[in-house]
Amino acid sequence: MAFPTLFRPRSIGRRHESPQTFEQMMERLFDEFPMETGNAGYPVDIREEDGHLIVDAEMPGFKSDEIDVSVADDMLTIRAERSAEKPKGRSHLQERQFTRVQRSFRLPGTVDPDSVDAKLEGGILHLDMKQSESERVRKVEVK
Repeated sequence: MAFPTLFRPRSIGRRHESPQTFEQMMERLFDEFPMETGNAGYPVDIREEDGHLIVDAEMPGFKSDEIDVSVADDMLTIRAERSAEKPKGRSHLQERQFTRVQRSFRLPGTVDPDSVDAKLEGGILHLDMKQSESERVRKVEVK
């Protein structure tokens, strides 16, 4: 008995052969089981404005005491950590877990570490850093 062309099994009698490619199997695996390590990165904007470097970093769900900002020479590092709250009663679904964020950026010039002002408003971390005098770009008039 012949099978219709549409339903003809490709691997009858061949147990270990699969019609899928390795790439398709890996894609399916990662779609079904997302590989999240709890280490995420959120969008950041960095701009220069009147001798200051301004950084706006999305930090949704973090409190100010969970965020650490450090500046060394021309390197800015933003770290944040939070743990999920322990649910009361029986949990049916718990997707919010321990989260750690760390981003480091090489700044376009050095800043005065004592001049850094940080505010957390509406899930956005705002940093205002005064550029060092020696690093400011000075326009020179050509005569």
